[in-house]
Amino acid sequence: MGKHVAMEVVKLIIKKDLRIVDSKVLILSITFKENCPDVRNTKVIDIYHELISFGIGMDVYDPWASPQEVLNEYNIEIHYGDVIPDLSIYSAVILAVSHHQFKDLDIKNDSSRVIYDVKGFLPKDQVDARL
Repeated sequence: MGKHVAMEVVKLIIKKDLRIVDSKVLILSITFKENCPDVRNTKVIDIYHELISFGIGMDVYDPWASPQEVLNEYNIEIHYGDVIPDLSIYSAVILAVSHHQFKDLDIKNDSSRVIYDVKGFLPKDQVDARL
């Protein structure tokens, strides 16, 4: 899953004529499953590492995961809490796990950003692609 999703996101970034070198990607959630704080055995980490291999700047936001546990387990500092980072600064946003907090995300695909929905959680007209 990780390599496939990462490659699709990279292709979509290129298709929108955005520069890979200057790209920054936000992954929404790093937990194993929705509405759960467990980060053990998460496949989201594979997406993260694959995109890092392209030299893409990465951020992760998860309202459920323990920042300390993610740092200890994966050596990644995450955004957490009730405030989602400003989506307008990212070339791509990947909805990796469908936490209920993401249901009403004010997010739209446009020429300046790729929206990739791994879980098919968001309406089709809001995303560029789904897994």
